[in-house]
Amino acid sequence: MQTSHLFPGPALALTMGDACGIGPEIIARLWLDSAMPQALVLGSPEVMRRAAAWVAHARGGHAPAVVEVQDAKNWADVPVGAMPVWAPPGLPQDLMDASVGAVDVRAGRAAAACIRAAVQLAQGGVVAGIVTAPLHKEALALAGEPYPGHTELLQAEGAPAGQPPAPVRMMLANDQLKTVLVTIHMALRQAIDAVTFGAVLETIRIAHDSAKLWGVERPRIAVAGLNPHAGEGGLFGHEEIHTIGPAIQAARALGINAIGPLAPDTVFMRARHAVDHPGEFDMVIAMYHDQGLIPVKYLGLDHGVNVTLGLPFVRTSPDHGTAFDLAGTGRADPSSLLQAWRMARQLVNGRGAA
Repeated sequence: MQTSHLFPGPALALTMGDACGIGPEIIARLWLDSAMPQALVLGSPEVMRRAAAWVAHARGGHAPAVVEVQDAKNWADVPVGAMPVWAPPGLPQDLMDASVGAVDVRAGRAAAACIRAAVQLAQGGVVAGIVTAPLHKEALALAGEPYPGHTELLQAEGAPAGQPPAPVRMMLANDQLKTVLVTIHMALRQAIDAVTFGAVLETIRIAHDSAKLWGVERPRIAVAGLNPHAGEGGLFGHEEIHTIGPAIQAARALGINAIGPLAPDTVFMRARHAVDHPGEFDMVIAMYHDQGLIPVKYLGLDHGVNVTLGLPFVRTSPDHGTAFDLAGTGRADPSSLLQAWRMARQLVNGRGAA
């Protein structure tokens, strides 16, 4: 029997995401479209078989074989072209009863169980990194999880025993633009208060250190202001003068090539890389969630990738949510997930993996 060693280098864990959303279907599309990533799927074999059937019906052709593996370490022993799926501990037994296209506590529990198991595999060296299909934050909360999303859950689970979680940051990236966020999932009023000297400096430092994964030793880091026109010298706010500017100066004292604070309404345009017009910067530090994510998402969801910087392992995710309105149709576009897998492999190789 020929087994599934198709690509050089170590495997990635590919988590199912919310079982009621499009995560299982876009994963199945990778196999149906012959991308066949070198990855172990963490999730319910029954859910994945159902998703594979939906995708095959919508696209035409035969559904990819879903092979349940009993030991995650033996993921590569499945036949070529088959999808290896490992059901981690904690999956609800009645997960198939959850209504597709709706928030369900069972899907939240399953998504969290897959994340925790993926972290354990990464920490144990079984996989080199993690690619996460979308989960639903409301389902996660219904499951009793204290974390608002993937980033915070991965941060907590990735901490060594007895040690506090390492600081992490969300980056959204495509071929044209990379943005790193100072604050993530919180109300805008709270986010403004969370833009502190320490938070801005730490974000710049994490972004600088992580750029080595892309082969950029001294990245050009643009730092956006918080207020319109970066405060206009104090006319529209003083955060740039008292907080963001001093953090940039402290970063520069560490040898980091940070520039700003720059007007947030133009900095992303200046940083954007086009075929005939290279960007001025390698990445942009944004102060809050929508400030940084709207520009990248406007350029297209198909190629955007969410990367968690600062974790002790590589983690990427597609740049979209669970898309309940498409769940069960087999028609969801897997492009962003494929880009997330490709970027994860790039980052793994950047860390010196064979």
